[in-house]
Amino acid sequence: MPPRHPETLVAPPEQIVVSTKRVACDGGGVLGHPLVYLDMGGETFVECGYCDRRFVLSADHHAESDYLDPAARPPEAH
Repeated sequence: MPPRHPETLVAPPEQIVVSTKRVACDGGGVLGHPLVYLDMGGETFVECGYCDRRFVLSADHHAESDYLDPAARPPEAH
């Protein structure tokens, strides 16, 4: 059966750039979905099975075991 309104375009899923290979998604907003945790494994992206959001690993990502000092400053600033 063909679509009823072929001229209606469906917006592409939301794409979110992240810095780790493990992410959490709740769909966002008040009409979201249950909180799920997603792992990219060997890929550079993962899609949520509930809302189709696509989480893409940024080019300057870091290992999840790295400690990131929120107040890091260059040595000359001390």
